[in-house]
Amino acid sequence: MLDRVKLPTSKNKQVLRYSLIRYRFLLSWLSLAGLLSAQAQVLAETVLDTVTVIGITPLHGSIQNVQRIPSSVQTADSEALERGQALNLADHLRNNFASVTINDVVSNPYQPDVQYRGFTASPLLGLPQGLSVYVEGIRFNEPFGDTVNWDLLADGAIASINLFSGSNPVFGQNTLGGALSLKIKDGFNYPGSQFESSVGNEGRWNIEFQHGDSSDDFGYYLIGNLYEEDGWRRNSPTEVRQGLANLSWEGEESRLGLIVAVNDNTLTGNGAVPINLMSIEGRETIYTFPDETETQLSLLGVNGDIWINPGLQVAGNVYYRSNQIDTFNGDDSDYEACSLTTGPNAGDETLCEDGDPSEAVEFLDFEGLSLERINPSLDPDEIDGTNNTSFTDQDSFGLAGQLTYLDEMNSHEYQLTFGASFDYADIHFKSRSEFAELRNDTSADDRGTEGINLFDADSEVDLDAETRNIGLFFTSTIALNETIDLTLSGRYNHTKVEMSDQLEEGPGSLDGNHTFRRFNPAIGQTMGLGNGITAYMGYAESSRAPSPAELSCADEEDPCKLPNGFVSDPPLEQVVSKTFEFGVRADQPQLQWNAGFFHTINHDDIIFQQAGRTVSEGFFSNAGKTRRIGVELGAARQFGAVNLTANYTWLEATFRDPFVSFSPNNPLGGNRPVESGDHIPGIPEHVMKLGLEWLVNDALDLGAELSYQGSQYYRGDEANENEKIDGFTLVNLRARYRINKSVELYAKVDNLFDTEYETFAVYGESEEVLGDVYPDFDDERFVGPGKPRTGMLGVRVRF
Repeated sequence: MLDRVKLPTSKNKQVLRYSLIRYRFLLSWLSLAGLLSAQAQVLAETVLDTVTVIGITPLHGSIQNVQRIPSSVQTADSEALERGQALNLADHLRNNFASVTINDVVSNPYQPDVQYRGFTASPLLGLPQGLSVYVEGIRFNEPFGDTVNWDLLADGAIASINLFSGSNPVFGQNTLGGALSLKIKDGFNYPGSQFESSVGNEGRWNIEFQHGDSSDDFGYYLIGNLYEEDGWRRNSPTEVRQGLANLSWEGEESRLGLIVAVNDNTLTGNGAVPINLMSIEGRETIYTFPDETETQLSLLGVNGDIWINPGLQVAGNVYYRSNQIDTFNGDDSDYEACSLTTGPNAGDETLCEDGDPSEAVEFLDFEGLSLERINPSLDPDEIDGTNNTSFTDQDSFGLAGQLTYLDEMNSHEYQLTFGASFDYADIHFKSRSEFAELRNDTSADDRGTEGINLFDADSEVDLDAETRNIGLFFTSTIALNETIDLTLSGRYNHTKVEMSDQLEEGPGSLDGNHTFRRFNPAIGQTMGLGNGITAYMGYAESSRAPSPAELSCADEEDPCKLPNGFVSDPPLEQVVSKTFEFGVRADQPQLQWNAGFFHTINHDDIIFQQAGRTVSEGFFSNAGKTRRIGVELGAARQFGAVNLTANYTWLEATFRDPFVSFSPNNPLGGNRPVESGDHIPGIPEHVMKLGLEWLVNDALDLGAELSYQGSQYYRGDEANENEKIDGFTLVNLRARYRINKSVELYAKVDNLFDTEYETFAVYGESEEVLGDVYPDFDDERFVGPGKPRTGMLGVRVRF
């Protein structure tokens, strides 16, 4: 029979995952279980020597044998992260986790769109966020836009990664396509000191130090990380400074931890570029700059658990999180020179939207005055850029608790966890657009911007928002017999979003009071087939309430510029995701394999409709149903000193309800009719990953990664009428050499064959910026170029 796992004492370390499935299928599944039960018990003769257990809720107290979880689960530990030599967490997910892809929208290694099964966790507003992220039970999605800032956690501090598939309701908001749960190292399990330093091309260097120790019941772990690079594209430097401390106390039946984390990062990601411009100026060229983001995080979290008796555990956490995000984007302008024809300023030269005198600019603090009257020395024809800036201050507080009960019911194991969570956020958002001169007169100009200290009054936003999320959840697993487990789960979500416009009151303001509530169920079943093989089946529902960013930018009559320019809006509906999946997996000596099918429908899915000249101008709207179905195949095989892995995903992501895509920069014109079955842009249909690890001897090991990502449609081509960007294949190599027990050298080459490829594509307008430099230049096709061949050498010292 499969090993049954009692919850261990708090001295033992764990991680996190859960199950899915739906009540209306319960009777049919139990009938199927009855038919197959006798056969399964005959087959279940092999007892696994080792059992992998992971946490099945955001709080890691409640754990489960991974074979009893009725959905797909992928895990990795700190040793796997170290062997993989990935630059950061997102890079490791791309290289090693099935069904994970990355869109390099801004070509910064710490600002990728991470996609799993067609659902996104991104630091950028304007994307439907469909993955939840937790760090030691603390929700890491930002309160303002549900975004995920991948630069805020030092990957060296990660003890384990669990990626759960599907719409698992236990993980709460945003778990439409999956949940990512991370556990942090502590002094009990990671004793000693380690210094690491690496250098690479494009000015890259990194220094990291970590130290852990314990004495009796007290332990501590510290890490500091510094990273800098010039960037492989022009004017694209990045600085990352991360620090974290984990103080912990452990008794025989209880545990208490204190986590403190700080970050101060400056990231430059200069965004998409016209395809034809790369053919003229090289792949390292940029369109306009700067596009800079500064993030500052302060985090304080306390977590713990205690065993009341051998069958009853209480776990909980409380946290405070403060995050400031400043952005500065130098962009093209929607405003052109014009002469006023009416009013007291008739005949004056000024700026007008698209050159229309009836849409003259109102200058902040100079309302009613034309540009000529404010500063006669300024030539409106030269003011062809904007500096779009924003400031987001997010202070959040939360607490969660859960009770786990273990017992037997009719001689069968029974585990029940129920709990509650509360998350509160106080958000202050400000943005404005400064008029600027764009340096684009000749091909030698860098296309940067210089502000003129005049601001668009209509672009100014000053918004206070508060969000409150209350969740009540449970998950229960019962062994129906020696081979079959049934899991029932559910969560009630109550979300309240209050917005207060600091500039206007009444109609037309951003004031709003929105409430969303829903109960999401899940049901699932696993069956041990013997010889380490398990079949699973599950159904689950989850939901996502619109974020304050989306609620403030949902008017098609008055589109906003992300992250600037929010306007009063019609209400949005919350997104409800319903996932059904089934599969078979095997965990055998020297061989692991899996095969699975998933089917997810999003109801009232929220998309960003592009509705302006620039790619970031538009509005959020509910687009009806979308569907993501797919097949996942994977295998890992040990051949002596060689380990081989292979993963393949077929994914079809489509719109299921017709709508009109505004897409004003589409080559075929705007207002394109989208039909049911049209593919969602930005999501490849085929993804394949192959991996090899070879332990040459006790001192040397080598590794290789091959990945293929299929073609995808441009954002703005929701109707699938135009060409796609091509798929691509990448090969990475790595090596590690241990000089002695304390010192090792490592090296890695990414994109070994220097393949030219793109991971992202969108339609935009380029003629205004490039038309004077390159006559007749008009390319609507903007892409995010992938990085060229890069190399890195490093040393790691343990003492």
